[in-house]
Amino acid sequence: ARQGLDLKSREIATIAALTAMGDAKPQLKVHIQAGLNVGLTKTEIIETIIQMSVYAGFPRALNGITAAKEVFAENEEN
Repeated sequence: ARQGLDLKSREIATIAALTAMGDAKPQLKVHIQAGLNVGLTKTEIIETIIQMSVYAGFPRALNGITAAKEVFAENEEN
């Protein structure tokens, strides 16, 4: 309910943080879906995750990309 950030910005921050943690795949997938629901594009989500490779390491970013691909595929099935 706070007004400091819009929903898209909050989801970008959350996706970035969960990607950096590296061990929160279920939560990351929930927030990737939430990001799509509030209007983030697939490109914005992937770019957020790729940006984390510099700060959190390539393996964690790669895991994040895998989670994103799974969410994107699940959305195409439905």
